[in-house]
Amino acid sequence: MIPAMAALFYYCGILVENAKRNWFIGIRTPWTLSNEKVWEKTHKLGGKLFKAAAIIILFGIVLKGYALLFILVPVIFVSFYLIVYSYVEYQKEVK
Repeated sequence: MIPAMAALFYYCGILVENAKRNWFIGIRTPWTLSNEKVWEKTHKLGGKLFKAAAIIILFGIVLKGYALLFILVPVIFVSFYLIVYSYVEYQKEVK
């Protein structure tokens, strides 16, 4: 199951990296939806971070007792980081 989760998040990274601005797919915060540059920066970084999270998830194969943590912690961290990152980038663009 762990390799499948890693593949899923790696593919999500590819999708997020290539997503055009829309209301259905991607990191949809008010800041990314209102500014094209913020959308592009956030999704470019998001794609890389989700791919990195997929690689970290694979470490769960070696440490089976902590497999759930290797799945949840990177994904939650990436999600919260991208929300904060998009807000900071939006504030830079507004100024």
